[in-house]
Amino acid sequence: MKKYLVLLLLVAIGVNPALFAQSPYTVHWKKEIPYAATAIGLNLGGAYLALQVEDLTPLQIAALDARDVNGFDRFATENLSNTFARASNVLEISTQLAPVLLLCGNRPRKHFGHIMALYAEATFINTGLTIVAKMSFRRTRPFVYNDEVPLEEKFGRTARASFISGHTSTAAVGTFFAAKVFADFYPDSKWKPVVWGAAAVIPGVMGYFRVAAGKHYPTDVMAGYLVGGAIGILVPHLHKKKSDKESKMGLDVGFNSARLVYRFGR
Repeated sequence: MKKYLVLLLLVAIGVNPALFAQSPYTVHWKKEIPYAATAIGLNLGGAYLALQVEDLTPLQIAALDARDVNGFDRFATENLSNTFARASNVLEISTQLAPVLLLCGNRPRKHFGHIMALYAEATFINTGLTIVAKMSFRRTRPFVYNDEVPLEEKFGRTARASFISGHTSTAAVGTFFAAKVFADFYPDSKWKPVVWGAAAVIPGVMGYFRVAAGKHYPTDVMAGYLVGGAIGILVPHLHKKKSDKESKMGLDVGFNSARLVYRFGR
């Protein structure tokens, strides 16, 4: 999934922004350098930090006490469900594809490559930030405290990657990005409350699944929700045109058609 997003990003930002008349966004490779640099820096930084994380030892695991977990999060140490874990994995894939639903609309369909360029940026910034947070805080996951979990499953770096919830941040960036783009293309649509409502609820469901599975604490999923949602909204917002005057002439490119457009007026 990620390699295809990278490809779409490279193709889209290499195209002159004048080709995207009537889109609410502007994408130009020079303007994308700070965003790309941020995404690359965060992902490389996260990879470096991951190399510094050591596996938990049997003695460290044996010394863990759920009473040391704050009272708000403590109940999660008693949760364990493979069913919810599998459901969260399926939901994560589904939310990554949320922007594809924009193909149902004529307006965003004409600029789908443009949209995917922004989604690639949002996705990789979110991924990098999530990894940096996980490898910096190194918070022990709830299931490691659970005596019902076999000892061999408690080893590994992922056992110390609870904060923040990557599944939740991924879900939030996908749904909130899709909702923001829909709202920008259809500012007067009566469906906006429904779209925004779905965008808000789905990552919340993901958070519930991750806590119920024993993979995360409530504060993990809350933070993931906020981070992913903020990135999903901010990336398209920061690319919005300041004025409709920015592009009067251009080429609308579809999957099997193209047309030259000139807009009259100021």
